[in-house]
Amino acid sequence: MSPQPLSWRALETRVGLDALPDFHRAFLTWRGVAGAAGMPLRRAQQRVEAELNRLVQAGAATRDGDDWQLAREALAGFEAARPYLYAED
Repeated sequence: MSPQPLSWRALETRVGLDALPDFHRAFLTWRGVAGAAGMPLRRAQQRVEAELNRLVQAGAATRDGDDWQLAREALAGFEAARPYLYAED
C-alpha cells in the first residue's frame, strides 16, 4: 500500500510562519532555481507555486483547489522537509 499523499498546505503549516520563507527558499534551491536565497518573499512564493505546478506536470503531484497533493517520494532528497513529512496530517 502506498503512503497517503502529502498536502503542501499542511506541510507549510507544520513548518510554521516564522520558518516558512527560509523553507520556501530551500525548496527552490533544491529544485534548482537560481538566486533563490536572495529572492524577495513574494517572488519566492510565486516560484514555489510554479515549481509545485511543474511537479503536477511531471505526475508527482495533483492540484487540489489552492493546495497540492504530493507523493511523499516527490520530496525525496529535500532535507529541509524531512522533519515535517511524517508528522500527523
